Amino acid sequence: MFKAATVQLKAPFSENKGRRLGEGLIGKLDQKPHVCWLFCSAQKGVKNLLKGVNDAVDTDNLIGCTTDGEVSDEGFSSESAVLVGIVTDRIDFHLSVVENLSQDSEDVGRKLAQGLPKSTRYLQLFSDGITSNGCAILRGISSVLGEEIPVSGGTAGDDGRFVRTWQFAGRKILTDAAVALGFSGDFRLGIGVRSGWTPTGLTKVATSASGNKLFELNGEPALKVYERFLGKYAHKLPSIGVEYPLGLVGPAGNIGKTNYFLLRATMSVNREEGSISFAGEIPEGAEVSLTCGDIASVLHASEEAARLALSDLGDATVAMIFCYSCMARKIVLGSRTREEIELIRQKIDPTLPIAGFYTYGEYSPLRCGSTSYLHNETATVSVIGF
Repeated sequence: MFKAATVQLKAPFSENKGRRLGEGLIGKLDQKPHVCWLFCSAQKGVKNLLKGVNDAVDTDNLIGCTTDGEVSDEGFSSESAVLVGIVTDRIDFHLSVVENLSQDSEDVGRKLAQGLPKSTRYLQLFSDGITSNGCAILRGISSVLGEEIPVSGGTAGDDGRFVRTWQFAGRKILTDAAVALGFSGDFRLGIGVRSGWTPTGLTKVATSASGNKLFELNGEPALKVYERFLGKYAHKLPSIGVEYPLGLVGPAGNIGKTNYFLLRATMSVNREEGSISFAGEIPEGAEVSLTCGDIASVLHASEEAARLALSDLGDATVAMIFCYSCMARKIVLGSRTREEIELIRQKIDPTLPIAGFYTYGEYSPLRCGSTSYLHNETATVSVIGF
């Protein structure tokens, strides 16, 4: 038995609206859920909203975070709250939460994984999108569970303000934390990942880099290289950088035999030292390329991610869709953001429940059984089936 549903309402948030969300979900499921996800805008009243939801659904297995846009059966929405629930006797769920993420992200990843049973077959991860190093969290998780356990999800947002994000675990509302939900039991999983950006110009080498900060490309200040590429639009950095992410096209980023490469989105620039900070690590010595895309290529990639998830699932029947996409895609798509979610649903099954959010970074392997990565500017689709 497996039944899933989503409910959505718009801000402003309150305890009463939280109860309404929970009661609406129970009505759709015909009983209290075994597990819940709450994805919502970082509006005032989030704490009260969470309390109302918990009072209604009464489950310890509640996980989620604030976002840069929400995904539900209603499609894409902003300044809203989405509550997702599952009732099933086929999957067991286990919650793990670790705080003080900024102190040591890799250690947090290890502790998250240690808090889950060895029977875990799949993991959804939501971490602070401002204070965390997502690459390090994944290294910590894989050191305990192994690289073959798929990790999907995303880093929490705050409606594009980049001030503070919130993570949810049961009745707790946290910041600078990571929360994870382990799936164990009898189910199948399919995963698809695509971006829509294409390398342009000659490949360059990251001759000086540390963590997520890039100092030099081919021995030149990284900012100078980007400004030359952008020309008259260079003064719009770092914001315009989301339209021209850096692609890791060499061995450090080319992570499959499907011509897929990792992207890194610009976060900030330091004009004094000529450096650029990105939303993910850039290994020193990596081969990189500037990339470009447009609305058509971004939407086509979303549809392709859905197709790949179906293919990865094999002959199982899809029961639910999770979609974690990047806030940079939302910026590029603008008023057409809703089409991304519609294309994914149409490709898989528009009658099935779908849940997710727009992130500050996406977690996913390319397919089940392969290494999980932190992506930027990418659409990641996971489907649960039986």
